[in-house]
Amino acid sequence: MDATTSLSTSSVAAEPTRERTTSHATPGTMLAITFHRFGSSSVLERSEVAIPAPAPDQVLVRVRASSVNPVDWHGMRGEPMLVRMSAGWRRPKDPRLGADVAGVVETVGAEVTDLAVGDEVFGMGVGTFAEFVVISGKGVVRKPADISFEEAAAIPVAATTALQGLRDVGRLQAGQSVLVNGASGGVGSFAVQLARALGASEVVGVCSSRNVELVATLGADRVVDYTRQDFLKDGRRYDVVFDTAGSRSVRSMRQVVAPRGTLVICGGQPGRWLGPVSRWIAGSVLTRLGSQRLQAFLAHRDRDDLLYLRDLVEAGTLRPVIDRRYPLAEVPDAIAYLEAGHARGKVVITV
Repeated sequence: MDATTSLSTSSVAAEPTRERTTSHATPGTMLAITFHRFGSSSVLERSEVAIPAPAPDQVLVRVRASSVNPVDWHGMRGEPMLVRMSAGWRRPKDPRLGADVAGVVETVGAEVTDLAVGDEVFGMGVGTFAEFVVISGKGVVRKPADISFEEAAAIPVAATTALQGLRDVGRLQAGQSVLVNGASGGVGSFAVQLARALGASEVVGVCSSRNVELVATLGADRVVDYTRQDFLKDGRRYDVVFDTAGSRSVRSMRQVVAPRGTLVICGGQPGRWLGPVSRWIAGSVLTRLGSQRLQAFLAHRDRDDLLYLRDLVEAGTLRPVIDRRYPLAEVPDAIAYLEAGHARGKVVITV
């Protein structure tokens, strides 16, 4: 499948014509992507299910776009195995996938007072790989008028992760230096922009050769091509190191963290049993042995953060990078592509 990669502030090249599979759902039902056993993307199914009804504190959203995140393939595979403690040991308790959403409000619960039918919104929910989804009224906010549904759907999980990682975990202050490892990925591409927005004095991005120019356009003062230079050996240290790639051990990453700086651990290499969890454990142990803070985290949904990100988008300070677009029926292909680890920015699902 061919792809177009673009920074949303620039013109987007026309994508190659792709056959679009339309829904044949009967009235009162919808097309959704579901799974009933753990495994590769081959376990995902196109299902016809009932359109859900919102509770009093929820809204029903007609999905126009979603996007793929690592949490989707972790949930799909049930890996690391610790995931299954909450998701289901032998089979998934919840057959739905998808967290990001952008769409139009169809029905409003009685307790939701700040949204109305017809509002264009974006945010986070559960089961957004579908034609409709019910979401807490606090889980979505109005979409910026000057961006597309696809661009809006690329923002919530990845940008919230970058924001909370830098601001809350990294405690980034104006005038501090930041290094982002994995700067061209979904979270990393937002982290570069947000570090600049939060007042960092220097932002350094680490990526592969093909993404150097892209990361520079996002606002990095310096871009390190890891295929040509080992950023761990250049003798430089940073106040905040935001590691989305997980390509180096926590112990080795300490070399580029300032004596009283913070290593923010976000994600890591896949693994059946511990996977990224092993990095979290290592960070916790090593933090106790020195003055550096080595902290892993998982982002949480926060409406105020969505509003803050929306303000940055409307100001032209923050823009998503979209690598590929897949129709809803091709979610398995989209997840497989993301799992391969070479996505530039976000992989979007169009509905």
